[in-house]
Amino acid sequence: MGCITILAIALGEASAMERETKIATFAGGCFWCIEADFDRVPGVLKTISGYTGGDKESATYLQVARGNTGHYEALQITYDPEKVTYEQLLTVFWHSIDPLDQGGQFCDRGEPYRAAVFVLNDEQRKLADAAKAAAMNKLGRKIVTPVKTATEFYPAEDYHQDYHMKSPLRYRYYRWNCGRNQRVREVWGGEAYKGIPAKG
Repeated sequence: MGCITILAIALGEASAMERETKIATFAGGCFWCIEADFDRVPGVLKTISGYTGGDKESATYLQVARGNTGHYEALQITYDPEKVTYEQLLTVFWHSIDPLDQGGQFCDRGEPYRAAVFVLNDEQRKLADAAKAAAMNKLGRKIVTPVKTATEFYPAEDYHQDYHMKSPLRYRYYRWNCGRNQRVREVWGGEAYKGIPAKG
């Protein structure tokens, strides 16, 4: 077998792998926290913390934190649709945020910390709208978290990526002190963090 044939096979396998993965983008307050949650979901292959939804053509943490970019702290998820569906990811998302809060999430207030679903196509929009309606019906209250058309996604700085693994003690203290888990359980009761496996 020649080098060209081997290269063609390798490229074919890479293309197949690309076809087998899909992207989902969610904003749910602090990206450290939603990254930690989605990293535990089987079928999620990769997560990237970053910024999206604004009208600026670039984004840094300092720019976004000032609140004048329109960007959200968000998470881009690469997943295997044979192992986890977009509908299942939506279930995880809704049950790990406070969808009744339009001013931020938990202790983090303001523009960068709003929650949103960013859809990439009509299929995702249809599924996201249906999941939002189901969540609203379950809670019996109006959900203010929007479903928005995805815009350019800007990865956050390296020190933000996998923060829950790089600085576990600081991360856990931040999450507890921010009241995230407490509020999610207050909103969702026994369905809080639905779809996320319990830590072993």
